[in-house]
Amino acid sequence: MLWLRALLFALVAPGTFAGWLPVYLAAADHGPRFVTGPVRWLGAPLVLLGWITLGWCFVDFVRRGRGTPNPLDPPRELVVAGLYRYTRNPMYVGVLIAIAGFAILTGSRALLPYAAAFWLVAHLFVLLYEEPALRRTFGPSYDRYHATVPRWLGRWRA
Repeated sequence: MLWLRALLFALVAPGTFAGWLPVYLAAADHGPRFVTGPVRWLGAPLVLLGWITLGWCFVDFVRRGRGTPNPLDPPRELVVAGLYRYTRNPMYVGVLIAIAGFAILTGSRALLPYAAAFWLVAHLFVLLYEEPALRRTFGPSYDRYHATVPRWLGRWRA
């Protein structure tokens, strides 16, 4: 049942922000393209990398955290393994990578402000909700994790 709840959340949240919404915005963007020709195909591996990142994190949340990324169905254990060894927010990073990939693949200028807006909203959500909630839930173990792993730009070694 936990896997199903995680899958449903993946389809709703990341599926919206890193899936159908970038596709919709790119399709609606009729302005000049900022990427054309064969270089635009460099966006496809980025979209794939973003979704692989999200999938990896969802698996870690279910297996290691015994919960889902949904704030209403959070993990019972603090997840500090996998991609969480390098950055505290790999799911948001994955969404941004996917959006960047869609922007390059489609050449859509509309996705650039969308990516910036997504990052700003995610950053504020992390600062104002996620980090205080994790600190209340996991206490000193989250404090140690917070002190050693960067919020956004990952470190190269675990």
